[in-house]
Amino acid sequence: MSPDTVRQAFIQQAQACEALGSPFTAQLSRLFARRLKPGTAVADRILNWPGDPSPKADSVPLRAAGCLHALVLEGKDAALTAAYPPCLADGDALWQAVAAACISHEGFILERLKSAPQTNEVRRSGALLPGFLSVANLFGKPLVLSEIGASAGLNLQWDRYRYRLDGRQWGDPSSAVSIEPDWHGTRTPEGDTWVAERAGCDLNPIDASNPEHCLRMLSYIWADQADRLARTRSALQLAASHNLRVQKADAIDWLAERLDRPFPGQVHVIFHTIAWQYLPKSSQNRGEALIADAGARATIDAPLGRLSLEADDGHEGAALSLQVWPSGEKQEIGRADFHGRWVRWKGWAT
Repeated sequence: MSPDTVRQAFIQQAQACEALGSPFTAQLSRLFARRLKPGTAVADRILNWPGDPSPKADSVPLRAAGCLHALVLEGKDAALTAAYPPCLADGDALWQAVAAACISHEGFILERLKSAPQTNEVRRSGALLPGFLSVANLFGKPLVLSEIGASAGLNLQWDRYRYRLDGRQWGDPSSAVSIEPDWHGTRTPEGDTWVAERAGCDLNPIDASNPEHCLRMLSYIWADQADRLARTRSALQLAASHNLRVQKADAIDWLAERLDRPFPGQVHVIFHTIAWQYLPKSSQNRGEALIADAGARATIDAPLGRLSLEADDGHEGAALSLQVWPSGEKQEIGRADFHGRWVRWKGWAT
């Protein structure tokens, strides 16, 4: 791609960061767009990115931000740390520190730029919870969970968090992970549920018991969002304490294996959050066919559900959708912010 295309990607990322409550990362992205000049190894690598640098593809701006945040989190660059939150550096001071870091940590940054950003937005569980409660209310059976693109599996353990939704409390009152999105719409589903089994897959899973893996994940969280950092750290510690493991596998190959397994007396729920869109179209088509075939085999004794939080066109936030079998009925049961800051709940219409 041309340098102008790369600069435009940084501008697009700045706009997204502003909308999602990260003025610092927006400022950093704009500085890259306006001030990054060719002539150093890092600048040349970024400005001559071989693929699509946009936020919806290779996410080069978030790769760059993650590299720098990792240096701060690891305490490798005092000058850069001094320009990062909670400090409030002006644009000149911040860029001076960034430009210097790109030279002094050239090897580290060039290597880290090869890796796609990977986060695990714990607050999305605030949208998933009422979806899972809806499934439990529909079928009255324990849940078997299968998450595609699970990363560290932090949303696989949604039942281990404490929630306050629409004035109601749910979950483990002693949990270190608290989730309280801004709630709009109808009342949350009542009732409870029980997770009989949980499993997830990812092409590059994060091991919550591995400090290096955890640091990599935390580096992609925006540096001025201390609440996200604290919540994710607590969720990682919880996952490690339960020995939660995500399987390294191709999403659709893994899905095929999960759908081949019978779960009599339980409802098998496939779910994914801002993950399906990143699969190749051929994989999406194969996955849809596998799910449809499994749905055709579902029974009242062994029903199937699919809960998804994914971007769609022309709407604020992401669509929260639920489809259940054997009926095959599908409804949009709400919408949610991409980072789970708010939920607009409609619920399952019976």
